[in-house]
Amino acid sequence: MSGSTTVARADARSTAPPPERDELTLAIDRAAGARPIGGNRLEHYADSPRALDTMLAGIGAAERWIHFENYIIRDDATGQRFADALVERARSGVRVRVLYDALGSLGTSRSFWRRLVRAGVEVRAFNPLLTRQAFNLLSRDHRKLLVVDGGWAMLGGLCIGNEWAGDQARGRRPWRDTMVAVSGPAAAAFDGAFARIWSRAGPALPPDELDADPPTAGGSTVRPVEGVPGRARVYRTVQLLAASAAERLWITDAYLVAPAPLYAALVDAAKSDVDVRILVPGATDLPVLRNFTRVGYRDLLRAGVRVYEYQGPMIHAKTMLVDRRWARVGSSNLNVSSLLTNYELDLAAECEQLTEDLARQFRHDLASSVEVVLQPRRMRLPARLVGTPATGVAPDASDVPHKRSGYELGAVAVVALRRVAGGLRRAMAATAALGCAIAGGLLLAFPRVVGIVLAAGAFTLALAFSVYAFDRRRTRDADDG
Repeated sequence: MSGSTTVARADARSTAPPPERDELTLAIDRAAGARPIGGNRLEHYADSPRALDTMLAGIGAAERWIHFENYIIRDDATGQRFADALVERARSGVRVRVLYDALGSLGTSRSFWRRLVRAGVEVRAFNPLLTRQAFNLLSRDHRKLLVVDGGWAMLGGLCIGNEWAGDQARGRRPWRDTMVAVSGPAAAAFDGAFARIWSRAGPALPPDELDADPPTAGGSTVRPVEGVPGRARVYRTVQLLAASAAERLWITDAYLVAPAPLYAALVDAAKSDVDVRILVPGATDLPVLRNFTRVGYRDLLRAGVRVYEYQGPMIHAKTMLVDRRWARVGSSNLNVSSLLTNYELDLAAECEQLTEDLARQFRHDLASSVEVVLQPRRMRLPARLVGTPATGVAPDASDVPHKRSGYELGAVAVVALRRVAGGLRRAMAATAALGCAIAGGLLLAFPRVVGIVLAAGAFTLALAFSVYAFDRRRTRDADDG
């Protein structure tokens, strides 16, 4: 009797419906290539100087190791503050590892790195510019990460330089950026992400430098999203988040030149009555990218997407807010370089507090922005893009006018000149026509010289392709062996 009862119970269990699953969560897990990690406390930092101070405090509190990775580490006053903190910890016996991108930190002096090395800091450059693997030059380490003792991490879009610190005495406000501090088990996962890219630039970390087991610190669930060339993890995650939005989809991005499928996702969301808003810089350190960003405005605006241009100092943040559930913060911009070719690091979180913090900051940023709208014109000419004051939370009374640096003034001047010259499409067509005319004229005037130059370029490319193919084959054979 008991045996038949056991069989009956087993049959009942086998025919019972499986437990309900959140299909979106499962899809995001697979797209991100990361499992959800619960038990974390997340702190939002939208004030760049405060974020820098917090990072320095974290470095100063390190007892076992410091893993520090950034695309840009300058040797200016801000960089020297970090150097001082890292040197002090290294001399106190803390193991300090610093990874910087060789292109992003190109202007940093060798003496800056030598000072760190002499103090006991291990410093590595990611993808040096002088290499026979020419194709690796396209893949940069664009990540921004600090991990202390494996239990506390900070990541986002902030680089190490005076632009982010500001200069109150000279009237220069800091760039607006966003960082998130992570306390809890997810910090160890971000430490693992550092270990993986550290090993791409040299020998791996010792095992005892990855043995942290931080306790639960809060109630937020986190997924580390590692952008790796060719994997499109960030791209797929962003696509899924955008497609899942039912109420609101608010994006802040510094260099928005999204691939066509992502633009289509934004358009489709807006047409489905989702509140889609995009905040981008009004004045940027890369004016050419800003012009490409404006190319896609008309289709977005016609679909109902609201586009804003920030009028303060450069806004460098990379955030995405989906409904009241999902938040994405990290180093990835919504352009091809970040989504497909660079090494990036983002955080995708299910955290009500973080989403509310991001929403509050987004509204605050809108108060310092203009909304771009379409202004109809006569004679069936394309509608003109014009800026109107954005409605939102009034700026703080403490806000003061920003005195732009020479670099920012140059960027603004370039944008203004391009606007005066005419629309972007006309300017691009004129530039292409002029370039082709110059090339044709040179070929007619100096056929032998230009032919030699073109031949040299072709042979150089052939050699680069051959070296790349040989290295790939050798790597494959080594893996197979």
